[in-house]
Amino acid sequence: MSPRAVVTGIGVVAPSGIGVDAHWRAVTAGTRVTGPITLFDPDGRYPTRIAGEVSGFDAARYADNRRLVQTDRWTHLGFAATALALADAGLPARAPDPYGYAVTLASSSGGNLFGQRELQRLWGGPSRTVGAYQSIAWFYAASVGQLSIHHQFKGPSGVLVTESAGGLDSLAHAVRTVRRGTPVVIAGATECPLSPYALACQLRSGLLSPVGDPERAYLPFDVDASGYVPAEGGAVFVVEEHGHALARGARIYGEVTGWGATHDAAHTTAESAGDPVQYARAVRLALGRAGVHPDEVDVVLPDALGTPRHDRTEAAALRAVFGTRPPPVTTQKPLTGRAHQGGSALDVATALLALHHDQLPASAGPARPADGCELDFLRRPRRPEAGVAVVCARGFDGFNSALVLRGAQPPGEGSGGP
Repeated sequence: MSPRAVVTGIGVVAPSGIGVDAHWRAVTAGTRVTGPITLFDPDGRYPTRIAGEVSGFDAARYADNRRLVQTDRWTHLGFAATALALADAGLPARAPDPYGYAVTLASSSGGNLFGQRELQRLWGGPSRTVGAYQSIAWFYAASVGQLSIHHQFKGPSGVLVTESAGGLDSLAHAVRTVRRGTPVVIAGATECPLSPYALACQLRSGLLSPVGDPERAYLPFDVDASGYVPAEGGAVFVVEEHGHALARGARIYGEVTGWGATHDAAHTTAESAGDPVQYARAVRLALGRAGVHPDEVDVVLPDALGTPRHDRTEAAALRAVFGTRPPPVTTQKPLTGRAHQGGSALDVATALLALHHDQLPASAGPARPADGCELDFLRRPRRPEAGVAVVCARGFDGFNSALVLRGAQPPGEGSGGP
């Protein structure tokens, strides 16, 4: 049998809170944490002025100033989430066996806050210069490189760039890395798309919500859906070989048992809707690799983009996989905003915590499902039966991914994975 890959640590740094306990409290309470953008002033220039920000974040608690001045806020969030995940897993901050530890994260916009600041200095000041770290801080692989150096992770490391699907793809790649012989892999993603430049890029897609009321701005699958609300943050995981975890007596949240990825071969535009056939194929691939029948799935956490066209095709894809009686669907993105690859990683954290606490959280909407979006939205918490969750994500320009998670089983019981 192939080595099994289990999750032994979760680090959350998100609008819902810092740490797994704060995130879980926000999820179970249904607390909406989106609000006016404060990282810069968008008033009068941007139709979107609502976002999900990580409040009370102090980067100096997680890295020294020498590293902080070299890096962007997106990487600062990664420092924090990784430190929290390692502590949660009971692992040291520096790898005792550097070549037995790897880091594989997902990325999208890179260090856009840092990059914008330096380019404004270049073109707006008399010095016409940029700082020495401009060449590396914006780079999409900066977080992986900095974490590898900071924690001495010298195993096979890398970065995946598949937009929102990347948070799931990073975990799939971590499983492959474990199966190839690396016992500990750091996976997941953070994001910070809240700079003037990054917000302008997102606005050009035509998919951002222009609604100024946080309670009404992000309503996926609802008749009043108008687009998504951007957010920063995400989650990082310790993915560990099962025997390695047992040998050190680690707590296990769950196991990654299957994954699937497909591509639409089409750009995402304001008029597009995504390909439900390729999306459904990704979910079927994940279920097949996990050895899980659709009837065994306790809950689905969807992509939930929040535009009517994309919501309808996502609902159609789920019905194509699960039939006329799909499993319960729950989404917490309306509470936090959409953090791109960090958001799908955060969905994985929510799913693992739900299985760990034996409680599937109620969905944050829709209040009134739109035509074509009629799914079994979880209206109140319930207990899982089989201990299986499916997390789905779609990245802009055609990426589709799905991940199957199985909750930790009592000692002596077998795995549902391949």
